[in-house]
Amino acid sequence: MSSIRSFRNRVWKYYKERGRHDLPWRLTRDPYAILVSEFMLQQTQILRVLSKYEDFLAAFPTVKLLANARLPEILAVWQGLGYNRRARFLLLATRRIMSEYIMQ
Repeated sequence: MSSIRSFRNRVWKYYKERGRHDLPWRLTRDPYAILVSEFMLQQTQILRVLSKYEDFLAAFPTVKLLANARLPEILAVWQGLGYNRRARFLLLATRRIMSEYIMQ
């Protein structure tokens, strides 16, 4: 157990000293904004995501708005990130969140 604790402490120390603390998804506690970043960051460089993240959240600022959007609308904003399946899966995730976890 102490080796796990030691490893965890080393990772946290590294993050505190060298982590990218100024990234917008690290400056929010909004679970939806963090979810969007997780989908965008899959196999995509941070600089490319940074250029699209704020625009995407401006176009679809809530789970409900994204869940009710049509895929072509989403892909228009997603353009430039590649791997469009991620946008489709994000849409499906928000629809599931709305149907199973949020009262409409």
